[in-house]
Amino acid sequence: MTGSWEAGFSLLPHGRIEYGAGALDRLPAAVSGLGRRRAFVVTDRGMPATGIIDRVLGLLSEAGLVSEVFAGVHPNPSTDDIDAAADQARAFGDAVVVAVGGGSALDAAKGIALLAVNEGSARTYDHTVTPRHPGLPVVAVPTTAGTGAETNGFGVIEDRVAHCKVYLGHASVQPVLCVLDPELTLGLPAGVTASTGMDALTHGIESLASRGANPVSAAYATEAVTLVSAHLARAVADGSDLEARSALLVGAHLAGLALSISGLGLVHGLAHAITNHTGAAHGLALTAVLDDVMTGSLGVAGPAYRRVAGAMGLDATSEVAPEAAVDAVRELADAVGARHPLGALGVRREQVEAIADGALADAVSSNHPRAFGRSEVVRLVEENL
Repeated sequence: MTGSWEAGFSLLPHGRIEYGAGALDRLPAAVSGLGRRRAFVVTDRGMPATGIIDRVLGLLSEAGLVSEVFAGVHPNPSTDDIDAAADQARAFGDAVVVAVGGGSALDAAKGIALLAVNEGSARTYDHTVTPRHPGLPVVAVPTTAGTGAETNGFGVIEDRVAHCKVYLGHASVQPVLCVLDPELTLGLPAGVTASTGMDALTHGIESLASRGANPVSAAYATEAVTLVSAHLARAVADGSDLEARSALLVGAHLAGLALSISGLGLVHGLAHAITNHTGAAHGLALTAVLDDVMTGSLGVAGPAYRRVAGAMGLDATSEVAPEAAVDAVRELADAVGARHPLGALGVRREQVEAIADGALADAVSSNHPRAFGRSEVVRLVEENL
């Protein structure tokens, strides 16, 4: 942990959690408890084929709730997605926004809940804008174990015109309820499991090392690293392993709680820039640069990486524990097939400088424990092609 927290800090309360196999069955009562009889379900294009959306709609209907679905969220959700869904949500009327899916659906739902009751478009409505009205209440139902997007009120949304990520949201659209049902993650493909799991691991590592870390975020992050590192390979090898899936889901949630307090760092700044230019999966973009950013940060983040080592079952008292943590992260990424050259993710040499500039301009990068120079970031990207 590298943050300077002794001067004090403030924490916002988090939403209610319904956890356990079969927890989805509690969704209708939770929606009704918010004083609304309508649910606007937000999901991605692939989710209806899984049968989960039909199950959600069936549960809501059996409870006498009226629902409507927006299933147009892209893998890297854009401001266009938000605007289209917000128009539909306005027409549907006063409702609870129920986000079902991975981080893309959950992130998009927050912007949709906000824009549904406020004027403006997503491109001009980032986290610095104070809304005239609080957003619609949001209930989050994650179906992957990675982003922890259910823990906070902000989504990372792609502005395809400006080729950058915007942070869209507000405290009023932080999910009031998270339904953590590990059964919804059973059978998730190995590649998606690996990518989202590495996302959660990165959240834990960056939370521990960030400038914004404090004892509360460190506690969440340490347990997240412990759970994810111990169970990710099992879940990748056997998608039906409910114990491993359960541990990953809780670990991802804890990592989300950690980052909501501490913020992230340069690994996420780089990944955002990479996905802006290539559309690569977020978790794979993170994994491609994670070990090199950690190596370049050892001089200042050593104590945090020592804590990572202990959470991953290594000897945290060893003189070389921080370096061992970097090696262990790299080995886990290789073991689950999540570490690929940036060239394989679609990065071209002529994009390197734009990616470096985008990464350094991203708000999360200023929270990294060490400031990387532009030439250093350019070299890091080039060496990973």
